[in-house]
Amino acid sequence: MFAVMGITGNVGGAVANALLQQGKQVRGIVRDESKAQAWKAKGVELVLADYDQRLAAAFAGVAGVFCMIPPNVVPDPGFPDSVARIAAIKEAVLAARPPRAVFLSSIGGEKTSGLGLVTTAQLLEQALRSTGIPSAFLRAGSFMENILHSIPAVRATGKYFALYQPLDHPLPLVATEDVGRIGAEVLLQSWQGDRFLEISGPAYYSSNDVAAALEKALERPVAALAVPRNTWVDTLAQNGMPADRSGAYIEMIDSMNSGWIGFGAPGTERVKGTTDLTSAVASLTRRASQA
Repeated sequence: MFAVMGITGNVGGAVANALLQQGKQVRGIVRDESKAQAWKAKGVELVLADYDQRLAAAFAGVAGVFCMIPPNVVPDPGFPDSVARIAAIKEAVLAARPPRAVFLSSIGGEKTSGLGLVTTAQLLEQALRSTGIPSAFLRAGSFMENILHSIPAVRATGKYFALYQPLDHPLPLVATEDVGRIGAEVLLQSWQGDRFLEISGPAYYSSNDVAAALEKALERPVAALAVPRNTWVDTLAQNGMPADRSGAYIEMIDSMNSGWIGFGAPGTERVKGTTDLTSAVASLTRRASQA
């Protein structure tokens, strides 16, 4: 039995599916059972727990746990929600002491400043390292699924409005399906101490590459357009991100663009997914059409 958090999301769901395909039993930790009935139909044991005292019981008696905190692109100053959730996970892991634990971190999780939204990954790693429980931290690249939010504008304008710049600067994008599959594979391994895995797609991709993949998927001309840096706050506000809450997101993008957040940290394992950008974008455009 393996306990999986975030089972109704992309990465957690991919972890659970990969474990089921290996014939393993899965305990899905959910906050709302009504949203996870499809998993129950697959034979998953559902356990109701939030980031609270019930989490330790949910982690008890399993061969391994997959842990993550939900993303928050407009956090309060100091990331109080993430801090509280990380503390709850740590308390539960130390109480249940599973044989191994895998944590969803992020590219840049080893840095201590200039991270923006990635600060939550750094806080998670800082709290859960050196617990005495064999732990693996998945430092995933930027999710390809984030492109989904850009598809309506691309359909309407033929432009891919890019914050990742320069437009030809390649970055480690990765499909959440690959992150989850790799996480499941790690859960089935045995090791001692802490591990850190840098997970990218089969290649690095630039904003120009994203535009080309969108052009192929949508069967219409698409060009990448760099959004001027001095307009980012207003542009994000027009897309629903409050101007006074976009600072962490912008800091993260700036650090990715400058190379401050990147791969190649000492002592890490490099792992590549198998989902290429063209295939991922084709799938995302089909999803957008069905929405």
